Amino acid sequence: MTHMLHAAARRVQWSRAGTAKRAACLLAAAYGLRILYPIVCRRMRREGGSQGADRAGGGRGVPHGAGSPGRASPAVDAEFFKQLLELRKLFFPKLVSGELGLLCLHSVALVSRTFLSIYVAALDGKIVKSIVEKQPRSFVFKLIKWLMIAIPATFVNSTIRYLECKLALAFRTRLVDHAYETYFANQTYYRVISMDGRLANPDQSLTEDIMMFSQSVAHLYSNLTKPILDVVLTSYTLIRKARSRGANPIGPTLLAGLVVYATARVLKACSPKFGKLVAEEAHKKGYLRFMHSRIIANVEEIAFYRGHKVEMKQLQKSYKSLADQMNLILSKRLWYIMIEQFLMKYVWSSCGMIMVAVPIITATGFADGEMEDGQKQAMVSERTEAFTTSRNLLISAADAIERIMSSYKEVTELAGYTARVHNMFSVFDEVKRGIYKRTAVIQGSENNSKNEDKAELHIDGPLEIKGKVIDVEHGIICENVPIITPNGDVVVSRLNFKVEEGMNLLITGPNGCGKSSLFRILSGLWPVYEGVLYKPPPQHMFYIPQRPYMSIGTLRDQVIYPDSVDDMHEKGYQDKDLECILDVVHLYHIVQREGGWDAIMDWKDVLSGGEKQRMGMARMFYHKPKYALLDECTSAVSIDVEGKIFQAAKAAGISLLSITHRPSLWKYHSHLLQFDGQGGWRFEQLDTAIRLSLSEEKQRLESQLAGIPKMQQRLNELCKILGEDSVLKTMDKEE
Repeated sequence: MTHMLHAAARRVQWSRAGTAKRAACLLAAAYGLRILYPIVCRRMRREGGSQGADRAGGGRGVPHGAGSPGRASPAVDAEFFKQLLELRKLFFPKLVSGELGLLCLHSVALVSRTFLSIYVAALDGKIVKSIVEKQPRSFVFKLIKWLMIAIPATFVNSTIRYLECKLALAFRTRLVDHAYETYFANQTYYRVISMDGRLANPDQSLTEDIMMFSQSVAHLYSNLTKPILDVVLTSYTLIRKARSRGANPIGPTLLAGLVVYATARVLKACSPKFGKLVAEEAHKKGYLRFMHSRIIANVEEIAFYRGHKVEMKQLQKSYKSLADQMNLILSKRLWYIMIEQFLMKYVWSSCGMIMVAVPIITATGFADGEMEDGQKQAMVSERTEAFTTSRNLLISAADAIERIMSSYKEVTELAGYTARVHNMFSVFDEVKRGIYKRTAVIQGSENNSKNEDKAELHIDGPLEIKGKVIDVEHGIICENVPIITPNGDVVVSRLNFKVEEGMNLLITGPNGCGKSSLFRILSGLWPVYEGVLYKPPPQHMFYIPQRPYMSIGTLRDQVIYPDSVDDMHEKGYQDKDLECILDVVHLYHIVQREGGWDAIMDWKDVLSGGEKQRMGMARMFYHKPKYALLDECTSAVSIDVEGKIFQAAKAAGISLLSITHRPSLWKYHSHLLQFDGQGGWRFEQLDTAIRLSLSEEKQRLESQLAGIPKMQQRLNELCKILGEDSVLKTMDKEE
């Protein structure tokens, strides 16, 4: 007896190293449980509390904008599915399409992969059986078959990935084509930025948001369709196999359902709001890209002001905000993935072992029988084959269920991308139809005190478009047309004037009085909120800003913009005609200087300010409009060249509507539209001689009055030195 006790003690004796390892593992497990348990409890309580609040409030959430007004943060709810169904119409615009063909091929590949997985699992069991039975010939034959089946299996796997990427690209192409058509229709690209304030970064929505949304949809279809099919087919195969051997599959099936349900409940309780987090991350990425593009667009001005420190701080602030958001997502994913892996790998594996072992142990078809000579027939090879096949099938089913449950996180992220893309298309559609919504700007008290007399010249709330725009062949007529900014500021309440063909109109007034705003209304960029505007069609009007836009392309493209070379030839123009136009605006020399008409350069940087303005005037002579809207477009051109260009424009029969501060250009205009900056205006015939004399008198008085403060200061100094008073000084005191 003593000998047996000593032997048992030696058998269970632990070394010091083994004891230390076991203690360390127990401490790590206890610490992990201590950290994890409060988090799970808080999640469970928060889930219960939010459900109770929803029930108490009639199921209504508190709306707070994240993508669309009055909309809660993106989540997997009825609104998400509604948005997804609306976007589906863009994926599949008709019943027979290339995208639908790709989807069908993708589905066939997914189904084929599932059947191949079941076949390979059965083949694995047969290979193990041949090993247990010590049949080398059968083992070699089945191994060759296993290698042969691997060729179509690997091809199907590669095809699934290929078709998934093709499907994502096809979806993205559909969305981008529709987005571009809407974005460039009816000058939506201008109105979204200037008239509407709901999309802060349209470039982010048009590029990365559409790309991420398309990839998420294609990947989610693959990650949901195949796992669901795997679960159905493998479950059917396992149940049929258990029944064929006399086992009862009800117990293992109930155990599997119970474990999956419990896992789903725990993961749902612990799952962060990935949709809201991803949508916010995309917004911060777009803002950081906007900050970079803003610096690139204004690099010269920033360098002149030496504002690199301020810009760097703003960039660092934007990047820090993005990094904080990404760290928040990573930290939330850390605990979520830890819980997910623990449940789906270890808990499910232990349950899977029970589910496989119980049918094999209890099945009558695997019981050892007796041979004719009285010896027992061992069913070891049969049980091994059944165990291997069932285990592989169960692993495949567990992996499928794991992907289905893991897809919930991807679905919530897809909800964020869906909300952003759907909101982009909704804004484009509303802006295209003339519905604008801007964020209200709260004016400071100081600003209000300065403009108390203009407080009534502001419209709060949405602006209703009641005016009419009628295209006519001759003349421009404004009848009671107000000038209202997108923010609702009424610059001019009612404007009435008539510009006949051949009339040249000079427009003057202080800054912010509505001169450029009038050009925006005439060009169709701003709507006519009231009154009636009669104007020529857009092809008969040409607007030239103070800073002309230089496009990407050749020197020829700069002159004929926005026409193409084919459009130029259809109008009957050749390069010689363009040379004559450049000669009129004194730019002929740049053809030789820059290497000919086909030279491609960054013309924004190559041409000087005056050359770019003269290039804008060259476009006017190329298009030959009836009316030219000139917004200080020759401020950087010398006076003599400027006069020749205006004279040539009048000789070409182009009616000029000019905003200019140079008195030298008054003589090229016949009428005057003058704004006073307080909402008033007057339209009259322009007498250049009288206006020039009045301007000279104004300048003379300004120069004389400019010296009065200096003379008054010197007089006070003399009085102080002499100790005497002045008559003027006494009069000032009495006043």
